Parts: sequence; structure tokens; C-alpha cells
Amino acid sequence: MEFPRLHDWSMSPREAISLQRELAERVRIEDDLPRPVRTVAGVDCSYEKHGDLFHAAVVVLSLPGLEPVEEASARDKVTFPYVPGLLSFRELPVVLEAFRSLQAVPDAVLVDGQGIAHPRRLGLASHLGLWLDLPTVGCAKSRLCGEHDDPVSVRGEMTPLRVGDEQVGVVLTTRDGVKPLFISPGHKTDIAGAVRLVLACGTRYRMPEPTRLAHLASNRLRRASG
Repeated sequence: MEFPRLHDWSMSPREAISLQRELAERVRIEDDLPRPVRTVAGVDCSYEKHGDLFHAAVVVLSLPGLEPVEEASARDKVTFPYVPGLLSFRELPVVLEAFRSLQAVPDAVLVDGQGIAHPRRLGLASHLGLWLDLPTVGCAKSRLCGEHDDPVSVRGEMTPLRVGDEQVGVVLTTRDGVKPLFISPGHKTDIAGAVRLVLACGTRYRMPEPTRLAHLASNRLRRASG
């Protein structure tokens, strides 16, 4: 998979924050999804606590069957420091290397992280969407910002996630009786399209199948390197 270079990675945290604000203006929140989604990629990154070797995995599945299509991975050392809200500057360089190894371009991408539900509206999914120029959705297990009511623990039920008067996503129950996920559009989709894609990729697990499999694959890579 080929894509143009969006920006360099050599910068300080202060410069990264400034770049986030600039890039957030380029994120497109569009109605639904721009084309039928027949393949969806899940991406996740794994690393040892306090370690600097990051392992990224991308798993591509078909829709609606959720059958394996392709898998790619990469690993690299990371020098950007851990700063809350700047996770994409640590993970994306190795994630992008994994995407470059894909033979085919997926129609959409689910990310274990935030989309616009981010203090500067540029979480990992939004940042990745700008790099790839693809529809991306953030599927986070925890909240980074915003307020919400308690969701109902029934699959498909959701409650808005808001920052002030702005709705940035939803808190979505993906399986009966489990903790919800924090879903936000990343790029080239909207909240309704993000929710529909996440539910279409659901099985009997809390996480949508593409990101669940990417999580397992990235952990396998990390354990194998140890």
C-alpha cells in the first residue's frame, strides 16, 4: 500500500501539539461512509511497559463475512516521549510501516484508539486517516475526554459523548452485559457511519473483530521478540 508523506516525525511535544491543531482542521466528518465497505482493517500496537520497541499489526477482514484477507506487521524503536494526548506520535510511525506492507488498500480502518474524541480533535484514528486518506473510526476502551450518561448494557444501545455542546462520539454497548466502547469518527465518516461499521464488525466479543485480531497479533509479535 502506498500513500504520500503527510509530515516529518522529528519534533518536540510542543511542536506536535501545534501540528495536531493544524491537522485537525483537515479532518473531514462526512455523512455515513463514502463507498460500500467490503474490506475493513483493524490496527493495534503493543509494547512492553516503559519499553521503546513497538510492534504494530494490521489485520484485514472481509465484510460482511469477517473472513481473513490479509495481515501485515512492523516493529521499530520509538523515541518520542509518552505525553497524554500525543499517543499518535509514538505509535503511528510503526503503524504506517505495517500499512505499507499491505498488498491491497482496505475500504475502511478501525483503530484501537480515539478519533475526534480528543482534546484537540486529532486522536490516533483521525491522524491515521489523514495519512492514509481512508475512512477511519476510533474504537477506544476508555474515555480520553468528554462527558456522557450511563449507557444501557444491551448490544447496540448508545449514549452521546459530548465535549461541551459538541458531540464527538458515542458510548456504545457492543455486546449484552459488557462494558461499552468509546466510538468516534476519525476521518471521512460520521458518528452514524462509525457506529454502523463497528456493529457490522461485531462478534461475541466486546471489541470489533478487526481490532480484536490486531490486538492479539501485536501481542504475539511482542512476546516473540522477547
